[in-house]
Amino acid sequence: MEREWMTGGSAAVDGWTIDGLGDVHRAPGTRVQAVAEGPVALAVVGDCPVSEQELHAALEAVRTSRWVELTRWPGSYWVVASDGRQRFVCGDLAGIRAVYYTLRGGGGAAWATEARLLGRPLVPDLPWLAARLTVGEHHWPHRSPYEEIRLVPGGFGLLRAPGAPPQLVDVSGVEPVDELREGADRFGRALTEAVQHRVRAAGGAVGADLSGGLDSSAAVVLAADAGTVHAVTYTDGYTSGEDMAFASRVAEHTGIGHTVDLGADEQLPFSFPAGQPTGVEPVLEAAMYAMDASYLHPVRGLPLHLTGHGGDIVLDASSSCWVRLLQDSRRREAHRQVVAFARLRNTAPGPYWKALKESAVLGRAGSLERAAQALERGPIMPEAAVAGWSWCRLGAGASWLTGYGRHQVAALLRQAARDQQTELADEFDQWAALRSVGASARGWAPYGQALGVRPVYPYLDNQVVRAAFAVPALARRGLVAYKPLLRAALPELPDWLTSRRSKGSFTAQRIAGLARHRDRLDGLIVSSPLVHGGLIDPAAVRSALAQAARGQSATVIADLHQLIVTCWWLSGQTTRTEVAAC
Repeated sequence: MEREWMTGGSAAVDGWTIDGLGDVHRAPGTRVQAVAEGPVALAVVGDCPVSEQELHAALEAVRTSRWVELTRWPGSYWVVASDGRQRFVCGDLAGIRAVYYTLRGGGGAAWATEARLLGRPLVPDLPWLAARLTVGEHHWPHRSPYEEIRLVPGGFGLLRAPGAPPQLVDVSGVEPVDELREGADRFGRALTEAVQHRVRAAGGAVGADLSGGLDSSAAVVLAADAGTVHAVTYTDGYTSGEDMAFASRVAEHTGIGHTVDLGADEQLPFSFPAGQPTGVEPVLEAAMYAMDASYLHPVRGLPLHLTGHGGDIVLDASSSCWVRLLQDSRRREAHRQVVAFARLRNTAPGPYWKALKESAVLGRAGSLERAAQALERGPIMPEAAVAGWSWCRLGAGASWLTGYGRHQVAALLRQAARDQQTELADEFDQWAALRSVGASARGWAPYGQALGVRPVYPYLDNQVVRAAFAVPALARRGLVAYKPLLRAALPELPDWLTSRRSKGSFTAQRIAGLARHRDRLDGLIVSSPLVHGGLIDPAAVRSALAQAARGQSATVIADLHQLIVTCWWLSGQTTRTEVAAC
C-alpha cells in the first residue's frame, strides 16, 4: 500500500508534477484530480468523489480567493490551488491530511504533507515533547514534534505569495444553528454520505472496526446498507464484556460478516514487537500495535477499513459548554445543568461547580499563566483527578519534570498564552479535541500501511465535522441521553443501540500491560533523550510506573501511556540520527 504525499517549493524529493501546478510534486500512486484554465489551477488529492464538472465550477472560487469553498466536498483530501499569483494548500479540518512547512530566506516557505520531505534535519523538539506530556499538545496547534518545522493547524490553510511570508487562512467554515433538532438532519445526511460513498466506491467487501460502542456500531449499520462488510472485534480478559455483547448484537442485526479476535497476553499494550514501524510522531496507538496486528489480520488487503475514530468528538461535548454559559453570563442555567449532571452520576456538584467557575474567571491566557507560575515555584505534586473542565491542567507528567524541565515548559506555556486562539471555552475545547484525534489518525498511518489496512474516518470528514460543530456544544452534551445528536440525526438506528449510556474502559488492560512489560519500560524511560536532556526525572517516573503496574494508581496511567510511547518513538528517532551520522 503506497503512501500518498505531496511537496511544494521543496527540492528534497522527486515525484510527478500536477497539471497546472508545476512546482507541486506527488508520489506516483497518489490519487489526484486536477483542472486548469490558463494560470488558474485546482487539484484535489486523496479520497474525494468530486466530479470534473464540479472542479471546473470551483475555479471561480480560486479566482476570487474563496478558499473555504474548496473544502466542502465529501471525503478526506488535500486541496492545492493557484490563481496565477498566489498558491493555497490545505488538508482536512481534523489534520489527518497534514501540511508541514518551514520558513526560508526572503520570507518564503516550503511545504510538504510529510515532515521528512522538507529537506531539513528531523531534530526532535524535546522541550515541546515534555510540555506535551505535561499539559497536552493543544496549546501549540502550529508546532510539530521537530525543531524548525511547523504544522498548519486543522481548520486552516496555507497561503503563499512570492516575496511575502506565508499566511494561515481560516477555512473552518462552520455555520451555527440554534438547536439540536435544526442541525441533526444535516449531520445525519453528512455522516451517511461519508460512510456510504466509500463503501459503494470500494466495489467489494470492506473492513470495519466494531468495538460495540455507539460510534463504530453506527458506522457499521450505515455501511451494511450500502455494501458488504466484514467487521472485526478485539476482546480479552481485560476488556468490556458489555462492549462484546453489543458488537455481537450489531453484527446479528446487520447480517454482516464478523470475526472476533480473542487476545492473549502477547497482545497486551506496551509490547512494541520487533519490526513495528516507529512512525513520524508519537501516538498512543503505538502501544497497541500487537493488538492491532492480531485483530486486523482477517481484513488485511481489503479496499478500505471503516472506523468510529473521532465519534466522541463530533457527537459529544465536554463540560466546557457550561464554562461557556458562565462566560455568556448565564450563571443560573449553568448551575442548574451542572447540579443535575453531577447528581445523575452520584457525584458532589460543589467541587465540579467550583472548578468550572474558576475556569470561566481565569480564561485561557490566565490559566496558562497560572500553570507556568506553579511550575516555576517548585516541584509539582501529582493531583487527584479534579471534576470539571480546565483550560490547562497540570497532570501527573508535571510531577516528573526536573527543575530545568519545569522552566522550559513554563516558558512554552507563556508563549502559548500570547498566541491568538479563541477564548470561548467550548469552541477552544472542541477544536483542540478534533486536532488531537486527527493527529492520532495521522500518526497511525504507518501502522496501517504495515498491516495492509487502509483506514477511513467518516466522523472526521470536513462536512461531518462542520455539521456537528454547527450544533451548539451545549445541545450535544446530553444530561440524560448519551450522544443525543446521533439519535436525533439517525432515528433509523435501533433504539437498543442509541439508548446505551455506558462505555467500555481499557484501564485494566493497560495496567496488565504495564505489569507484564515493566522491566523493559523502565529501561526505555531511563535511556530516553528526555532523561538525558535533563527534562524528566527517571526516579519519579519509575516510582509512578511501579505503582501503576501494581494497580495502585490508576490516575497516572494516561500520562504514563503518553510518556512511554514518546520515549519509544524517540528511541527510533535517535537510532535514525545515529545511522545518518555514520
